[in-house]
Amino acid sequence: MILYYSLPEKIKQQIPLSEGERIYYAVPVDIDRNACWCTDSWLVVTTGAVLVFSEGSLCETYRICDCKDASAQPRVGGGLLSIRHKGTDKIIAHYSAKHLSRYAYVARGINILISGRFEEVESREYEKTCPVCGRAIPGTKNCPKCSKQGGVFKPFLSLVVPYKKQFFGIFILMVLAAVTTLLNPEIQKHLINDVLKGSGGMRQALVFLGMMFSLSVGIVVVNILKSNASARLGAKISADLRLELFKKYQELPISFINERRPGMLLNEITQDTQYIRQFMEDVFCNLFAVLFIFIWDVIFMMMLNLKLALITFLFVPLAVFLTMVFRRRVHRIFTLQFRKNDDVSSDLQDVLSGMRVVKTYGKEKEESERFKRLSAEYARINRSNETFWAFFSPLLQLIMGLGVLAVVYFGGRDVLGGTMTPGALYQFVTYTNLLFQYISWMNRLPMQLTQLASCLERINDILGQEVEKQDEKAVADVAIKGEIRFDHATFGYKSYQPVLEDINAVIKPGEMIGIVGASGAGKSTLINLLMGLYEVDDGSILVDGRDIKTIRKSSYHSQIGVVLQETFLFSGTILDNIRFSRPDATQEEIIRAAKLANAHDFICDTPNGYNTYVGEKGYSLSGGERQRIAIARAILTDPRILILDEATASLDTESEFMIQKALERLTGGKTTFAIAHRLSTLKNADRIMVIDRHRIAEIGSHEELMKQKGIYYSLQMAQNA
Repeated sequence: MILYYSLPEKIKQQIPLSEGERIYYAVPVDIDRNACWCTDSWLVVTTGAVLVFSEGSLCETYRICDCKDASAQPRVGGGLLSIRHKGTDKIIAHYSAKHLSRYAYVARGINILISGRFEEVESREYEKTCPVCGRAIPGTKNCPKCSKQGGVFKPFLSLVVPYKKQFFGIFILMVLAAVTTLLNPEIQKHLINDVLKGSGGMRQALVFLGMMFSLSVGIVVVNILKSNASARLGAKISADLRLELFKKYQELPISFINERRPGMLLNEITQDTQYIRQFMEDVFCNLFAVLFIFIWDVIFMMMLNLKLALITFLFVPLAVFLTMVFRRRVHRIFTLQFRKNDDVSSDLQDVLSGMRVVKTYGKEKEESERFKRLSAEYARINRSNETFWAFFSPLLQLIMGLGVLAVVYFGGRDVLGGTMTPGALYQFVTYTNLLFQYISWMNRLPMQLTQLASCLERINDILGQEVEKQDEKAVADVAIKGEIRFDHATFGYKSYQPVLEDINAVIKPGEMIGIVGASGAGKSTLINLLMGLYEVDDGSILVDGRDIKTIRKSSYHSQIGVVLQETFLFSGTILDNIRFSRPDATQEEIIRAAKLANAHDFICDTPNGYNTYVGEKGYSLSGGERQRIAIARAILTDPRILILDEATASLDTESEFMIQKALERLTGGKTTFAIAHRLSTLKNADRIMVIDRHRIAEIGSHEELMKQKGIYYSLQMAQNA
C-alpha cells in the first residue's frame, strides 16, 4: 500500500510538527462530507496528531493522546474512517473503494500509535515507484508489470534451459531433416534434364533413383528419431512441471488456494502441462526444421529464377497479412475457451463432491440442466473456433494455390521459350509447393503459440507466486511446552476488513481454553492463526516466548493436533488415515492411538479391520467413527498444543459420549483450545475466551464469567432457556 503520498507544498507548510515529531501517513481524501468527489483534501497522521485537510486548508486536528480507537469501515462504493476522540465517535474521512485497503492500514497504524508502539510503525513497509514504468509497488517486491515475462518465447526458453542437451540433439536432427528434404528436388531436376530429356541411360537413371530412395529413407529415419526424441522430452517436461506445480500448491498459502476454483487448479496441473507435451511432439519437433527449410527454400528459388521467385513472393505478404489480422482474434477465442473449460471442470467437480447433497434434495435434474448449459456454452465456443479455422485455412490454401498456378503458367512459358529447362521448372514448382506448405504449417503456428502462451501464462502465474519461506538460519526446531501469548495480534482475510483486532492473551502450558462467540466473530480465524495457516497482519503470536515465525514450520506442526467438526479422511485405508500425521508410526502405536480414541472396537468390526477402505472423504463411515479416527490421528503425534473445533457437534448422544471420553484422554496435560457452541461442554475449561466484535470481550473461568453477567452469561441463559 502507498501510505505516504507526496504532499503539496502548501499542505506541508500547515502541518505543525514539534521537535521529534514526524509524518507517518499521508493519504488523499476523495469524497467530502456531502458525498461529492473532492480534490486537494488529505488525511495526515503524525506521531502526535491526526490532521484533516479540506480543499487545501487544515480543518480538523485530533491529538493522539485524546484518541482511543480508530476503525476503517467498508461501505458500498467506499468507506469511512472513524475515531473515538475524547469519548465521542467521530467520522473524520470519507473515501472511495480504491482507498479501502490504504485506510485499513491507516486505522491500524493510528491504533498502534495510540498504544505507544511506535517501533512497529517504523518497521512498516512503504511502497516505492518502479524506475521503469512509474507504477507504485511494495518496497520489498519487484514491479509486477516489468518483472512479468512477456510473450511466449521468453517463458518457453526459461522452461527449456534445464533440458538444453536434449534440445541440442533434437536441433541437430531438425537440421538433418531439412537438408535431406531440400536435396531431393535437386536430384529430381537432374533426373528429368539428364536422363528423361537428355541422353542418359538406365544405369544413370537407377543411380538417381537410388539417391532419391536413400534420401527418402533418410528423411523417414530422421523424422522418426526426431519425433521420438521430442515425445520423450515433452513427456519429461510435462511430468517435471506437474511435480513442480504440485509442490508449489503445497507451499502457497491457503488463502491463495481458497480464491481459486478447483477446476482451474486441476486444469493447470493436468491439461496445461499436457498441452506443453503435445506442443513438443507436434510443433516443436518440426519448428526449426520448417524455419531452416523455409529460409533456404527462398534462397534456392531466387537463385534458380528471380522472376518466378518474385511472382511467388507476391502471394506471401497476403497470406501473412491475413494471419496477422486475425492474430488478436485467435488469442481471444482460445483464452475464452480455456476459461470455459475451467468453468466446466469446476462445476463437474463441485457436483461430484457434493453428490450426497444433490441427491438429498432431489436436484439431479436441475444440476444436469445447469451442467448442460455450461457444456453447451463450451461446445458453442469450440464450434465457433473450429468454424473460424474451417474458413480461414481454405482461404489461405486458395491464395497459395493461385501462387503455384502463376508459377506453372509463367514458368511453362519460359520452358516453351527455351529459357528454362523442364527439370528446373519441376524443381522450382517443388520448392514453391514446399514454401506454401510450410506457410500453411506456420499459418496454424499463431494458434498453437497462443495456446502455449496461455498455458505458460497460467503455469507461470502459479510458479511465480511469491511464497514467504522461512529463513532456515533464522528458524529453529523447538520442543514446545505450550505457553501461548497473543501480543496485539490483528488479522483480516482482506486487509481492509480485520476479523481479529488487537488480541492480547496469555495461555499457560497445559491450560484448556474454551472459545465462544457469535458466528463470524473470529473463533475459527483464531485457531487458523494458531495452526499457522495464516500470519498476523500486526502484532505477534508467541509460543514459549518465541515468535511463531521463528519456529520451523515442520517442527511446529508436528507438535500440534487438530480435530475439526468436519473431519476429512483421505481415500484409502483406516490405517493410512491414522498414520497420516506420523508416517513412521508402527502398527502397535497406531492400535494404541485407536484404543485411546475409542476407535479400536468399531475398526475391528469392519470387514478388513485397519485395512478397510473408507472411500472418498470417509463417507462409508458414520460421523462419530470418522471423528474418532481423527482423534486417533491427533493422539498419534502426542501433540503439545491441541485444537478442537466443534469436535462433538452434530453427533448422537452415544457418539458424543465416546468422543468426550477420548478427548479427556487426549487433552490431559496439553495446551488445548476448544471451540463449542454447546457451552455445557466447556464448563471444565480452565478459562473461557469470549470473542465479540473482533476482540476478546471477556476471559475467565465459567464461574467468573457467570458472575460478571456479561456476554457469556447471556449466551448461557439463552441456551438454558
